Amino acid sequence: MAVVDELIRLEDNGTLSFGDYTADSKKKVPDFNVNGDVYYVKTFSEITRLEKNGRLLLESVPGSAVHNFTENKSLVSFSIEGLGDIQITMELEPENEYRVVVDDFNIGSVNSGLSGKVSFSVEANGTSKNVKLEKM
Repeated sequence: MAVVDELIRLEDNGTLSFGDYTADSKKKVPDFNVNGDVYYVKTFSEITRLEKNGRLLLESVPGSAVHNFTENKSLVSFSIEGLGDIQITMELEPENEYRVVVDDFNIGSVNSGLSGKVSFSVEANGTSKNVKLEKM
């Protein structure tokens, strides 16, 4: 896996890939349309952010490359790579509990508050990690 040169793309399997953690300055794609939804991506070495129809989907600090991002009402899954530890913030359904699984290892659960936001960390250290958030 590697950075996404075009910053965001729709994969053949219907998932999204986005992000370039090697960029020295901010890069963005403000209007990426997929099936009537408008995605916005901003990315560089310090942060990667993906929004859908004005709502936060995923933000990583420092920046990252995310591959095969998909979501439905009970599951979010993607692969992420970057340098060092990556702090991930996502906006999910408010007031729910989610199991976080990284490379098939259950690292615990997180609770979303009234805003629906959850945060957790992934140790990437230059490798790709598979992440799943399962609604409990």
